[in-house]
Amino acid sequence: METLFRKFKDLLETSEVRKYTLNTSWMMGEKILAIALTMVTSIIVARYLGPEKFGILSYAISLSSLFAIATHMGLSGLAVRELVNKPKETPELMGSIFGVKFIGAMIAFTGYLVFINLFSDKSSTEFWVLILVSVTIFLKPFEVFDYWFQAKVKAKYSSIVRSVSITAVSILKIILVITSAGLLEIAATYVVQTVIVITLFTYFFIKKADIQIRNWSFNINKVKELLGEGWMLMLGAIFAMVYLKIDQIMLRWIVGADEVGIYSVAARISEAWYFIPTIIVSSIFPKLLELKKENPEKFHRRLQQLFNFLFLIALGLAILISFISTPLIETLYGLEYQKAAIILSIHIWAGVFIFMRAAFSKWVLVEDAVAFSLITQGLGALVNIILNIILIPYFQGFGAAVATICSYSMASYIALLFYKKSRPVFWMMTKAIFSPFLILKK
Repeated sequence: METLFRKFKDLLETSEVRKYTLNTSWMMGEKILAIALTMVTSIIVARYLGPEKFGILSYAISLSSLFAIATHMGLSGLAVRELVNKPKETPELMGSIFGVKFIGAMIAFTGYLVFINLFSDKSSTEFWVLILVSVTIFLKPFEVFDYWFQAKVKAKYSSIVRSVSITAVSILKIILVITSAGLLEIAATYVVQTVIVITLFTYFFIKKADIQIRNWSFNINKVKELLGEGWMLMLGAIFAMVYLKIDQIMLRWIVGADEVGIYSVAARISEAWYFIPTIIVSSIFPKLLELKKENPEKFHRRLQQLFNFLFLIALGLAILISFISTPLIETLYGLEYQKAAIILSIHIWAGVFIFMRAAFSKWVLVEDAVAFSLITQGLGALVNIILNIILIPYFQGFGAAVATICSYSMASYIALLFYKKSRPVFWMMTKAIFSPFLILKK
C-alpha cells in the first residue's frame, strides 16, 4: 500500500502534471464548492419539505435533465478544440454552436411541455414545479461562453459564474426555509439561478472577449461539420443521463414521489464522491499520454497503478459509507428518511465501477475506441431500464439501487471482456479488484 501511494505521489509531483493541475484548479475548486453547498442545501431543504415534496422536486430536476440532453449535441470537447485550433473562425463557431444548442433547447422544452401535459395533473403543485424547474434547459445554449473560456485558458471566469450562482441560490433556499416558504417558491430558485448564470456569463464574455456578440454568425455547414463528428458523443451523453436520472423517474411512475425523495437522498450522498476520480485522472493522464509515446511498457504499468489506486479509494468509501449509512442518514436528514440508509449502503458500491470508468474513459480517447464506449454505455442504460422495470415494483428504491450497480458493472467492467481491444483493460480492472488481497498478502 505504501509503495502504491508513493508512486502515485511521485507521479503527481512531476513538473508536467503540476502544470496541468494548475490549469484545472479553478474548475476543480468550483466543483468542490458546488458539491459542498449543494449537499448542505439539499439536507436543509429535504428535512424541511419531507420525502414526498422533496421527491417531487427531485423528479422535476431529473426529468428536465433528461430532456435537456437534446441540447448537448456532442459539442463540448469539439467546440473547445475548434476554438483553440481555428481562432479566426471564432465568431462563426460561437454563433453556430449557440444557435444549434438554442434550437436543441427549444425542442427539449417543447417535448418536455408535451410530456408533462400528457402525464401530469395540470391542477397539481407538481405540474407547476415541473414548469419552473424546466427553465434550466435554457442554460444550455449559454455553455458556449464556457467553451470559449476553456479554449482561452480562462476557466476561472466560468468557475466564478457557477460559484456565485450556486452560493446565491443556496443562501436564497435557506432563507426560504427559514421563512416557511412553499415548494413552488423553492422550485422558483432554479429560475433565479438560470438568470444569474446567463447574466454573469454574458457580462464576463463582453468584458474579456476580443469579439462582440453581435458579430457572431450562424453557419449551417459548420453545424453539419460539428454534428457529424459529435453525434456519437451525444448518444453517449444520452446513455450517461439515463444512468443518472432514469431510476428516479421510474420510481415516480411506479411507486410515488415519496420514494423518489428517499432514494434521491441516498443517491446524492453516493454520487457526491464522483468528482474524486475526475480530479485524479485529469491530473495524471496528460503525463500518461507522454509515457505511452515514450515508453509503452511503463505506460501500462502506470495505468495499472492508476486503476489500483482508484479502486482502493472507491472500496474504502464504499465500506465506510455502508457501515455508517444508518446514523449518517438519521443525523443529516432525520428519521423520515431512515429508509434511505439501506439504499445508500447498496448504491455506494456503484462507485467502484464509476471510479475505474474515469480512467477507462481516457483510455477510450487514446485508443480511438469511442464507438465501443458508446456501445457499452448503451448496454448499461438498457440493463438499467430493464432491471428497474423488474425490481422497482417489488423492492422500490432498494431495487433501483441494485439496478444501478448492475448497469454500471456491465457498462464499465463486464462488457470490456467481449471486445479484443478492451480486454487488456478488463484484466487490469480485475487485477485492481484483487489488489487489496495482494497488499494483505505482502
